[in-house]
Amino acid sequence: MTNPLKEKLRCGEISIGTWSSIGHPDVAEILSQCGYDWIMFDMEHGPLSASDLHRSMQAMDGKSGALAIPRVARNESLLIAQALDAGAAGIAVPLVQSRAEAERAVSCALYPPKGTRGIGPRRATRYGRDFADYLAKSNDHTFIAVMIESPEAVARADEIASVPGVDCVLVGTGDLSASMGCFHERSRADFVGALDKVVAACRKHKVAPGIGYVGSASKAKAFIDQGFQLIGLGEDVDHLSRGAEAILAELKGKL
Repeated sequence: MTNPLKEKLRCGEISIGTWSSIGHPDVAEILSQCGYDWIMFDMEHGPLSASDLHRSMQAMDGKSGALAIPRVARNESLLIAQALDAGAAGIAVPLVQSRAEAERAVSCALYPPKGTRGIGPRRATRYGRDFADYLAKSNDHTFIAVMIESPEAVARADEIASVPGVDCVLVGTGDLSASMGCFHERSRADFVGALDKVVAACRKHKVAPGIGYVGSASKAKAFIDQGFQLIGLGEDVDHLSRGAEAILAELKGKL
């Protein structure tokens, strides 16, 4: 049992994944073959159920090295445990506002004595075949990202990043920019400064800074140049609509 995402981030490398919210196993299987390091299943804003997640992860198995990292709907022990028990390599927790909330996310994801996760892994242990090995290694190999999505959270970035067990502080640029009143003006100095503050806090505590979602390669490169290490590049609905539009436009241009 290993987690190549954690190892990659520890070595200071860039990790690029994508999002999935459609909830069909075919979509997860296709994306897992495209070369992304991970797929973040959106259980906060997407219509995905625990069963949808389970089937999607089954479709990914053995197809590539892409890891399943669900964004759970809330910082809640039941939701975090369900995702991990189903075999996710880690979790992303939205709307973390303080050190206490980051500690809660870590506690829910780790087994005692480091946390409070209940013991009942199912698919994660190959239905019991790897039960002892999983329990022994899960705490070391579970990836934990906490999301900063408000000015209040940015102000507490240092204390959030300092929580033992946090592997990544992931900025939700949509919610953060909206709450700062600059949703359509993300080049504004105070927004760029907020991102710089998160990067600085992560570097101080040797945690990976990440951008939850970015819609283009050029913007992703700009975030990487700013110091961000983990990048969520597009999502399944983007890939579907852009691909469909591009091939149609190409044909129309030849008519």
